[in-house]
Amino acid sequence: MRAMMRTLVSVTTVVGIAAGSLAAAGTSFAAAPEKKPVESAEAFAPLAVVNLGLTTSEAKSLQGKFLRSWGYTGAIDGQLGTNSWKAMQRLLKENWGYTGSIDGIVGTGTVKALQRYLKTWYRYTGAIDGVAGPGTKAAFRRMANVT
Repeated sequence: MRAMMRTLVSVTTVVGIAAGSLAAAGTSFAAAPEKKPVESAEAFAPLAVVNLGLTTSEAKSLQGKFLRSWGYTGAIDGQLGTNSWKAMQRLLKENWGYTGSIDGIVGTGTVKALQRYLKTWYRYTGAIDGVAGPGTKAAFRRMANVT
């Protein structure tokens, strides 16, 4: 009788532990966050528009009156995209120390050359550091409003 009672208690304990483990496992599966499918990188690619603080109207002015002289043939849409910046790089390459390729990418080299240009003509007083901070943006705005 005692052997049977021990067996019954042991079996009940094992069943209880197993049931508890299954219940816990069930909640861990239920609590797992839903995995979303990976989106294509193309769906999230940023637009290559860098207005450096200009309004659409100011960027249109820059495109129409100034960049056309440097080979910009795109729409006057107020979005300084790759083609706008290629025209700007052509200007900067001619006299302002831009040595990079004409690729329309607004990197440190483009910004440094722009800062040199802005220092000479549009009262930029900051460092030639390749960072388009508030002083660079203010001088760039003056450029857009004068041209």
